[in-house]
Amino acid sequence: MTYLVLVDDPTRPGAVVVHEVTDAGELVASVGVTAAELPGLVAAREAQRPRWVWDDTARRYPPLLAAGVQVARCHDLRLCHAVLRRSARCQDSALARAAPGPWDGPRPDGQHAQAATLFDDAPSSGEVTELDPLTELRLQLAAVAGSTAPGRLRLLLAAESTGALIAAEMRHDGMPWSTEVHDELLTRLLGERPRHGGRPPRLAALAEQVRAALDQPALNLDSQPDLLRGLRSAGLDVASTRTHEIRALVHPAVGPLLEYKKLARLLSANGWTWMEAWVRHGRYRPDYVPGGVVTGRWATSGGGALQLPASIRAAVRADPGWKLVVADAAQLEPRVLAAMSGDRAMAAAGREADLYQGVVDAGIVHTREQAKYAMLGAIYGATTGPSAVLMPQLARAYPRAVELVEAAARDGERGAVVSTWLGRSSPAPGPVWGAAVQAAVSEDAEADAVRDARRHRRDWGRFTRNFVVQGTAAEWALCWMAALRRRLREIEGRPHLVFFLHDEVMVHTPTGAAALVADAVREAAAEAGRLLFGSSAVEFTLDVSVVDAYDEAG
Repeated sequence: MTYLVLVDDPTRPGAVVVHEVTDAGELVASVGVTAAELPGLVAAREAQRPRWVWDDTARRYPPLLAAGVQVARCHDLRLCHAVLRRSARCQDSALARAAPGPWDGPRPDGQHAQAATLFDDAPSSGEVTELDPLTELRLQLAAVAGSTAPGRLRLLLAAESTGALIAAEMRHDGMPWSTEVHDELLTRLLGERPRHGGRPPRLAALAEQVRAALDQPALNLDSQPDLLRGLRSAGLDVASTRTHEIRALVHPAVGPLLEYKKLARLLSANGWTWMEAWVRHGRYRPDYVPGGVVTGRWATSGGGALQLPASIRAAVRADPGWKLVVADAAQLEPRVLAAMSGDRAMAAAGREADLYQGVVDAGIVHTREQAKYAMLGAIYGATTGPSAVLMPQLARAYPRAVELVEAAARDGERGAVVSTWLGRSSPAPGPVWGAAVQAAVSEDAEADAVRDARRHRRDWGRFTRNFVVQGTAAEWALCWMAALRRRLREIEGRPHLVFFLHDEVMVHTPTGAAALVADAVREAAAEAGRLLFGSSAVEFTLDVSVVDAYDEAG
């Protein structure tokens, strides 16, 4: 394989040097080009199917897309460094053992920092240091070659890097969006947009109903402290203004207050101001952050693409003569757990389009709701409620699957690192966890300290239990998208991905190619299953819809 490594030319601002490197890290040739010349060079070399290597896809790829140039493959050094730096599969590599350096810090533009998770330490904001992509590539290649699972790690790095390409392409193309429909939806739900600020009519009316029910005419519903004081002043026993607490109350203010909170959230998160900021020329272009969550899931740094409410999805509309192909993987995480564990009984349940119904049909539980509670409880570590009650039945029926997550939880509770199927490893517990556990084992430990330690251990065990499944599901989804992207490039009319949400994709396609795209989506899912799990008996079932608008998808 040929790697073409982009390195900033320190002697010419904006120019780059492209180094041709073998898969053994040996330098073959180098050429310098200006920023204006780079797209032409990239387009010319694409016919040879190299793997482009650069510091950040989010930095390097958008200018190429703007110039009309797409690449098939890349190696995103920063994303791959984050995986290899932490992976237990290559923990003895020079890359893993090195002191923190410039590749460990935030991106130079300050964006796309990885989202923190339970017990994470705050990232440092050290000075930006000049990067050395050529040396970093060699370190990464050596780390993979010397790892305990080089094949899996290569697949993970390729999928992670392709995900970065897809994120940039989706932002470049944008999701088709009708501002007219969006405005109609907002007007129907909220009333006419106020001309000079203030609340829309529907919100204003609901606010008056709440104030009247609480007998507090000056109450500010948009201030959580004021609202909390107002509820308590009315004799309501609440610890917060969270929806689940308010819903449990019996009072005339409850109904209008819940409706107010829902509509106020819509106005702030996806209202007229949001639409003006994020939708341009009929396209919605959010900022995706591949690998933005520690499990490998994506995040967003702007636009809220991962939280589009159902109430505005009708605004996502295909262009005239085009369709949206929307597909989501049914019960992805339970299916991934079955494949990881090799639990044939659970795989058999997954042969049903609805895995939860398959659990019922196997006689494990009585209702689909019970099956869902039990399965999600196993993955997320529920210790109370319906999930905990049903866990013994699930453990008897699917011992290998349950033991896999139980073992991950035990590892987490003793402070060990766990890994996904392809090799992304969890962070070690932070100082809060360590201090709590240390305090509990001291000779003069108090009962409160012991309880805190047990709680921290259980919390981290739930995190590691979920990490191995959610992280592997994220790997499957990346492979699914990568396989789909490759197939879409072979279909006439340029169908293209426009949306991704954990286990759901959306393709914007010419109407005449919609059936081919739907087939490609299904074929890509099957390929992703084979790439990760070989000849596993688990079937990754999809719900696929060909629609004119997002809200029509099944």
